[in-house]
Amino acid sequence: MAFEDIKAQIALLLEEMVQRPADAHEIHETLREHLNELKAMGMPLPEDLVALEKQLEVDFDS
Repeated sequence: MAFEDIKAQIALLLEEMVQRPADAHEIHETLREHLNELKAMGMPLPEDLVALEKQLEVDFDS
């Protein structure tokens, strides 16, 4: 999948997270998958998304 496609999907996920907070765990998993795709392609990970992913992980662990 192209970098721009992944970025667009991540943007949609973030919007979903705002609109459907009850589905945040599922959205978090999908975000993690997209970040892993970027890593696999050797693309740099946006720092704000990495920070968000870490914060979501902390939130779900507590």
